[in-house]
Amino acid sequence: MAQSVGQRTRALVRRAPALPAPSATIQGSARLGKRTKDLVKRVGPGDIAVIDHRDLDRIAAEDLVASGVQAVVNVAASSSGRYPNIGPLILARAGIRLLDSDAPLFERLRDGDALTISGPDLRRGEEKIATGTVLGVAELEAQLAEQRERIDHALAEFAENTMARVREEGEMLAGEVELPKTRTSFRDRHVLIVVRGTTYKHDLAALRAYIHDVRPLLVGVDGGADAIIEAGLKPDVVMGDMDSASDGALRSGAELIVHAYRNGRAPGKERLERLGLDHLVAPAIGTSEDVAMLLAFEQGAELIVSVGAHFNLVEFLDKNRAGMSSTFLTRLRIGETLVDAKGVSRLYNPGVSGRLMALFAAASLALIVVVVLSTPALENVLQLLWLKIRLALGL
Repeated sequence: MAQSVGQRTRALVRRAPALPAPSATIQGSARLGKRTKDLVKRVGPGDIAVIDHRDLDRIAAEDLVASGVQAVVNVAASSSGRYPNIGPLILARAGIRLLDSDAPLFERLRDGDALTISGPDLRRGEEKIATGTVLGVAELEAQLAEQRERIDHALAEFAENTMARVREEGEMLAGEVELPKTRTSFRDRHVLIVVRGTTYKHDLAALRAYIHDVRPLLVGVDGGADAIIEAGLKPDVVMGDMDSASDGALRSGAELIVHAYRNGRAPGKERLERLGLDHLVAPAIGTSEDVAMLLAFEQGAELIVSVGAHFNLVEFLDKNRAGMSSTFLTRLRIGETLVDAKGVSRLYNPGVSGRLMALFAAASLALIVVVVLSTPALENVLQLLWLKIRLALGL
């Protein structure tokens, strides 16, 4: 039976080790960034991250933990109460000090400023810069439990927005979305579309045998391109807004497709032009992962396998999407051509490769030779058999 959003959230909380809220004074260098997914690429141990991230999502929190940052100061509400977001609790359970403050820190601070956090106070030298609220484990657990009780309200609003937008985006279901013709051939190929979602690392690891044997086309959606490279692979196509893919991923030789708004405006196009990289533009409604799936489907892909894609309510709310109309319509249109990575990893049974068969045959032959040479009776039989063969052939 499928788990509810609340059940999945409670399971994740139970798996995290409970740590006491830190109380010691923390000192570190300020690292400022209004886009958390960009900031995590340049923070590390000894830093205090200053972010502007309302409803801190799970992926951003996990990236901050992985960076080794010792404290996070958020000028927005880390949890507004709109839905049960687990990001703040992930930080607190990892022992990272989380301080919410509505002070204009992006105006008062510069990158590299020496900061001190003592209780709810943030100081630069002797100067108090701001006072905020320290979010600890116990408080966040209680807050999350309360938010789960109100999840029905978020679900009702989400469903209403979805259905309202379905009526506006019907051309996706009718196949009227104009997509560019790519140099990459999708016809009759398996296509693996990688989104940097919550389980992308585990999914890619589980699909290693499938990728090695079937050799699907690899499509990275924005940061998914870097996920492919981190797994030791090379993307064939990079699709998206181009805001979270690294320069290395964009220069990997993959075909680049910028996802543009319906009016044709494509912010990611400017970045690729600055880098001097050739690209196509795909103006379409929906998310970049939806457009990637539609592109593969419309160009004749035999099977589309999704890695890290967003499927449940909390994941969509984490991405600050009011509805999932485009995702709903995309799944309806491509139907059984789309499968989730977990399904493939459970059902795919790799056969024995030709290389392994050759090794097995060689080992068997070597064993037979050893047995014959070490057994005189068998050696005599083999010599007699060889003599009869020579007589029969007149040799």
